[in-house]
Amino acid sequence: MDFKDYYTTLGVSKSASQDEIKKAYRKLALKYHPDRTKGDKAAEQKFKEINEANEVLSDSEKRKKYDQLGENWKYYQQQGGTQGGFDWSQYANTGSNSGQSYYKFEGDMGDLFGGSGYSDFFDMLFGQSASGRFGGSRRKSGRRSTVIRGQDYEAEIQITLEEAYKGASKMFDLQGQSIKLKTRPGIPDGHILKLTGKGSPGSGGGQAGDLLLRVRIVKDPVFERKSDDLYANVNVDFYTAVLGGKASFKTFKGSVKIDIPKGTQNGKTLRLQKMGMPKYGKENSFGDLYLTINILIPQNLSEKEIELFKELQKLR
Repeated sequence: MDFKDYYTTLGVSKSASQDEIKKAYRKLALKYHPDRTKGDKAAEQKFKEINEANEVLSDSEKRKKYDQLGENWKYYQQQGGTQGGFDWSQYANTGSNSGQSYYKFEGDMGDLFGGSGYSDFFDMLFGQSASGRFGGSRRKSGRRSTVIRGQDYEAEIQITLEEAYKGASKMFDLQGQSIKLKTRPGIPDGHILKLTGKGSPGSGGGQAGDLLLRVRIVKDPVFERKSDDLYANVNVDFYTAVLGGKASFKTFKGSVKIDIPKGTQNGKTLRLQKMGMPKYGKENSFGDLYLTINILIPQNLSEKEIELFKELQKLR
C-alpha cells in the first residue's frame, strides 16, 4: 500500500495554515464536484481524494497523527506493510461505541462535500477512531458501509433595516430548489436561521445537512440601530427651535409630530418611547427612538429680516 501525500493532493505545503487548507479544498471541491463533472469517473475519484485529504488535514488531531506516520512510513513498509514489529497503536486507535463507530460530518457551503468512502490507507490509519465527524457505521455483506450525514451549507442574505423592522419574505434558489424564507420583526444583524434538511444530501442512509443562513442588515441612510433602539437626526427650523412648536418625522410606523420645546438647542436629543425596533421574539415590545435636533439656520435673508435680527441682537 502506497503512502498518500494529502498535502500534494490539495496542492499546499506541509506548513500550510488551516485557512490555506480550507481555501485550497474549496477551490478543488468546486472544480471536481460531481454536479459539474457529470459522470467523469476520473473527476469523481479526484473529488473523493480531495475530500479524504481535507478530512485529515482539516482536523488537528488527524493531521498530527498523519504527519507522525509520514516520518515512519518507510519503516512500516520495511516490515512488509504489516503491523508486526511496528508500533501502530500510536497512530491508529480502535475505540468504538457499542460495537459501532460514531461519526458526524460538519462543514460549510463552500465545501460542497458529496463523496463517500475512503481509501484503505485512510481506514488503516484511522480505522474506527475517526470519531466526531461522521454519522455511524453499519455492515452489509461483510463490508462496512459508512453512514455520512450531509454537510451543512452556510450562506448570507441581506435585508434592509425596514424589512428587519416589519419582517421580510424572501425567495431564493438553492441548487435548482426554490426556497421561501420569512423573517420575524426585529431580527438582529448576524442572526443565523437554520433550515433543516436543506443542506447537502447524506450518503449511506445518512440524513441531509442543514442550511444555515446568516442575516445581514444593510446600512440605513436615516437610522442607526443599537440593539433594539434607533437613532436619527431631525431637522427643525430656527424659528420653531426658538419659539417652540411641532416638527414632523417619518418613522417605520409612519409620520409623527414631535413637540419642540421653546429654546431648544442644536444637538439636543429627544427620546420617543417604544418607537424603536421590535424586540425579537417578544410580541408588542419595542425599543426607543432617539432623535437629535439639527437646527436649520435661515438662508438668503431679506433686508427687513436682517434689520429685525439686528433689533433682536440689541435686545439680547
